[in-house]
Amino acid sequence: MKDRTLVQIAFYAALIGALGLLPQFAIPFLGGVPITAQSLGIMLAGVMLGPVRGALAVLLFLFVVALGAPLLAGGRGGLGVFAGPTVGFLIGWPIGAFVAGLIMARARRLAVLPAAALAAAVGGIGVVYLFGIPGISLVADLPLAKAALGSAIYIPGDLIKVAITAVVAQTVARGLPAALVSRS
Repeated sequence: MKDRTLVQIAFYAALIGALGLLPQFAIPFLGGVPITAQSLGIMLAGVMLGPVRGALAVLLFLFVVALGAPLLAGGRGGLGVFAGPTVGFLIGWPIGAFVAGLIMARARRLAVLPAAALAAAVGGIGVVYLFGIPGISLVADLPLAKAALGSAIYIPGDLIKVAITAVVAQTVARGLPAALVSRS
């Protein structure tokens, strides 16, 4: 890998960690799965870096968390987080970043703003929830339908993150197009 690629991957991994410093809001009836800003980092990693680099940034972040760094919202880290109710979301994050990056790379006919919004929504919400909801259901011992219904509380905040991702991607594409690696 080129040095620039490694720096980009490390930067987005660090960004995801920094977003974990923002306050979280726990949802008691969903086994304590918090509302955090970190899913914004997942969306940005995929949309900005493309499928492989975006997924690698998230995997690097999760590796550092597994080593014990308290980088998840609320200062959580270590292998134990992979046995909690957020495990499905954590598993879905690199896959969501990959899908977001893939959509962004393939949607070249669309302008950056709508392409980024579509990519962030499908990868950062759809794919991540596809793993997160069954994870909540399994770990919190909730029926799948109840876990899905309870997860609806996250949608408005996640849609705001989609909008932020789209605006950031469009702004970067105008000012520093080479930084939008998914479109290079």
